[in-house]
Amino acid sequence: MIEKEKLKDYAHKLMFDMDEKEYETLQEEFDVILKQMDLIGKIPNISEVEPMTFPFVNEETTLREDEVGDYLTVSEVLENAKYQVNDQVKVPKVVE
Repeated sequence: MIEKEKLKDYAHKLMFDMDEKEYETLQEEFDVILKQMDLIGKIPNISEVEPMTFPFVNEETTLREDEVGDYLTVSEVLENAKYQVNDQVKVPKVVE
């Protein structure tokens, strides 16, 4: 089980907080997820299965090729940015 103090530390680093009941609910949810991960890990030869890129297999589905099209210049991109530094959009820090 993930300790409540660890969850509080992660929440603090992500700059949000929850009440005690929410932390307990989150602990229970993580406990369920960890049990499910343990069950998946016990499946024989699971390491030999190729990971899926889509949740379903459909041989008729094809992805289009990427094509270069119209694009914005740096000045056009920065036109509506409130804060800019070195031709980049500056955003507020959200994690520690």
